[in-house]
Amino acid sequence: MAQPRIGQKVIVDVPSTTANLGPGFDCLGAALGLNNRFTIKRIEGDGERFELIMEGNEGSHLRGGPENLVYRAAQRVWKAAGIEPVGLEARVRLAVPPARGLGSSATAIVAGLVGANALMDSPLAKEKLLELAIDIEGHPDNVVPSLLGGLCMTAKAASERWRVIRCEWMHSVKAVVAIPSIRLSTSEARRVMPKTIPIGDAITNLGALTLLLQGLRTGNGELIADGMNDRLHEPYRWRLIKGGLEVRGAAIEAGAWGCVISGAGPSVLALCNEADGPQISQAMMKAWENLGVESRAPILSLQTTGSQWRPGLSE
Repeated sequence: MAQPRIGQKVIVDVPSTTANLGPGFDCLGAALGLNNRFTIKRIEGDGERFELIMEGNEGSHLRGGPENLVYRAAQRVWKAAGIEPVGLEARVRLAVPPARGLGSSATAIVAGLVGANALMDSPLAKEKLLELAIDIEGHPDNVVPSLLGGLCMTAKAASERWRVIRCEWMHSVKAVVAIPSIRLSTSEARRVMPKTIPIGDAITNLGALTLLLQGLRTGNGELIADGMNDRLHEPYRWRLIKGGLEVRGAAIEAGAWGCVISGAGPSVLALCNEADGPQISQAMMKAWENLGVESRAPILSLQTTGSQWRPGLSE
């Protein structure tokens, strides 16, 4: 298989994701209509060379080199396909800010996998890319919908295979995602969680997850409201998010069916009907503004196509 030419490039659009959705801890995730764009180009040098160019201020702290997630993902493609690594450059336009609970790291992993695979005329099937993505990330709830799109339930079966179920999401259900200027790392959010949980909390989550999935399938706001109830991670994480509970309260008062931490936070996600979206967005931003925290709160739909790539103009 011939290596890509120097200057050959592909453009990869990868959607943001929200994980957990309340009771679906580490297994339920949804792709949202907010994309990061990665332009990945073959440059001179071997597989040890990786250059990163960030467009805009978000992500200015990120660096190229061998520890970058895009680079690490690309290396896994080369290895799995038995291909000699090549030097790469990634130019990134961020709409999904890092450390906000919207799957930014998952977009980097998926972009590296999809981009490196596309540059080599796609030797790996999407199923293999999915397996690599989960292995790199360590859990499936962000990378699976980031790659495939939609609302995805992912679990490791008795056969040790990852099983992905695409769940239904009524188009009338909208997500208002309040994204603050503050950051919260996933590792910090995981440290506050207990090592064990009461069996009653586990049972509550199982029941709530059933209600939530049925509510999303049918667009039933009452079921969604009852289903967005978590006892596994949210009771321990809300205190890490400045103003988080105030933002949640403002969203509910403005008409949201339910409001939860997006992923590990600090972004806060409310589900609602389309008509109530604008007032809920304003209420959530106002709540943070009152506490001195800048934010934005886009109203998003489910993104169903997942990651997409196309050839770029070669140089």
